[in-house]
Amino acid sequence: SYEFIADMVQGSAGVKGLQYFPFIFTLFIFLIISNLLGMVPYSFTTTSHLIVTLALAGFIFVAITVIGFVRHGTHFLGLFIPSGVPGWIAPLMFFIELFSYLARPFSLSIRLAANMMAGHTMLKVLAGFVISLGFVGGWLPFSFVTLLIGFEIFVALLQAYIFTILTCVYLNDALNLH
Repeated sequence: SYEFIADMVQGSAGVKGLQYFPFIFTLFIFLIISNLLGMVPYSFTTTSHLIVTLALAGFIFVAITVIGFVRHGTHFLGLFIPSGVPGWIAPLMFFIELFSYLARPFSLSIRLAANMMAGHTMLKVLAGFVISLGFVGGWLPFSFVTLLIGFEIFVALLQAYIFTILTCVYLNDALNLH
């Protein structure tokens, strides 16, 4: 996992991003453990709650914005006007890019929370069918639940990866300004 995350950070944020590797590695491991913890019977998935994922994404958003301003000063605002944009459309592009930038923590957090909540809720509902149908009729929902458990483990790992890779992409924007 160490090499996997180190390659991911270097590939998406460059060599400059490796100084933030300990945080990104910790974030990835936290997300994997939190996502997979919900697969244990009678446990709780913390990342299925929007407030947890919004707090994580909000912290990342603020940290990356601070990193951008510390490294580039007011030139960091150039992130909101892509190069080569004609002057007459620059104000419109600034507001579009600013809106896109401000939407990052919400899209990052909602994506993770919704995927974790939806999958785990579906498993619990189907498991209830297994119990209510009993030994004779419960084999079909049971086999479906067994397949969904494998799929849900895959989704838990994938969502941790997506959250982490997007963090690296946002970090790359702050470090290299496009």
